[in-house]
Order: sequence, then structure tokens, then C-alpha cells
Amino acid sequence: MKNPIILIGVLFLLAFSASAQQTPGVDARQRGQRTRIAGGVASGELTQREARGLRGQQRHIRRTERRAKADGVVTPAERRRLHKEQRRADRAIRRQKHDGQTRPQ
Repeated sequence: MKNPIILIGVLFLLAFSASAQQTPGVDARQRGQRTRIAGGVASGELTQREARGLRGQQRHIRRTERRAKADGVVTPAERRRLHKEQRRADRAIRRQKHDGQTRPQ
């Protein structure tokens, strides 16, 4: 009697953990973008206003990723959309860091 219950529990946990890791590339890229934003703030390359906008963009990407994972499967179309949003964020970070504006010291 206990064995089927334990088996079901283990299968549920495995399925849940697999669905949570469907976008490891997206997650790694998010970490890199957060690091670049933090580095830009620390070096003065990004103003507080620029950093706030970039962080808002990161929040939007996280929300999109959560919605894509909500049904347990990230479709190719959802994956393309996530990558498109991340490419846009990469460009925005680069443009903001190199636009000549600096944080007042």
C-alpha cells in the first residue's frame, strides 16, 4: 500500500523539477544580464534611471518565462519569444552602458 504512494510522490517531484528546468539557457543568460547591470551601476556607466528601466525589462522577461512554464511545457514559439526578449535586453544593456551618460560621483 505504501509503495504506490511513495512512487507517485517521487514521480510527481521528478516531473515538477524537470518542468522547472526547461529553460536553463534563459536562466543563465538572465544571470549574466543581471551581473552586467549591477556592474554598470557599480562602475557608474549606468545611471539609476537607466538601471531601473533595465531591471524592469528583466522583470518582464521573468514574467514571460513563468507564463511559458505555467502549463509544464515551453513550446518552441515561447522559447523563440524569450530569446527575442533577451536579445532586445542585451542590446539595451549595451546601449545604455555605452551611451556616454554617467552617474554623478
